[in-house]
Amino acid sequence: MSQDPAQAAPADDDVSDEPIPMMQQLCDNPFLLLFLGVAMPTVLYIVWGVMEIVGLPIAK
Repeated sequence: MSQDPAQAAPADDDVSDEPIPMMQQLCDNPFLLLFLGVAMPTVLYIVWGVMEIVGLPIAK
């Protein structure tokens, strides 16, 4: 069986020596995404709760 040229090793022009962008490095980290997915809603709900408490009228 002969190999199809499309399935052969990548050509030299496909492989680049460019550095990986910073945002891609951040988004490739699953633990960072997990942390952000837990921390952001927590912080937002705490801020929302504090705003609700501050907005309550003072009882007499």
